[in-house]
Amino acid sequence: MPNPHKFSVLFVCWGNICRSPAGENVFRHLLEESKMKNQITCDSAGTIDAHTGKAPDKRMRATLERRKIPVCGAARKISTDDFKDFDLILTMDDFNRREVLAAAPDAESRAKVHPFTGFCEDHEANEVPDPYYGGPSGFELVADLIEDGCQGLLAYIEKQLS
Repeated sequence: MPNPHKFSVLFVCWGNICRSPAGENVFRHLLEESKMKNQITCDSAGTIDAHTGKAPDKRMRATLERRKIPVCGAARKISTDDFKDFDLILTMDDFNRREVLAAAPDAESRAKVHPFTGFCEDHEANEVPDPYYGGPSGFELVADLIEDGCQGLLAYIEKQLS
């Protein structure tokens, strides 16, 4: 099915319950406030299927909702179709990046895969750490990194589409 949007982004982490749905929801929130909202679409996925169908982690959801960012979605595993359907596939850490690259069907698909932190402008980080086994400060750090990277991502896409 052809994508009616001009640009599409997929956020990927391990289980698709903390970091990648945070990316999806923060980016969607930024899009709603942007002139680009009808030109860009986003989704999220994980590299495993252990959480398929589950809502985002309640701690991540609470962290984002305190920042006035609505949270929705259900976990799913990345699929071969995603490599066709998305223009950018952004991974949250090096492990996820290696797994996504290994699943990519061809060189064109691998070229779409990039580290999410490459779009951060105010934070110097090579990865978005997995907050799942940590405390509240880990979720706050992830939200800070995600907000920063999503703002940089939106600016990047706006340049690509202009």
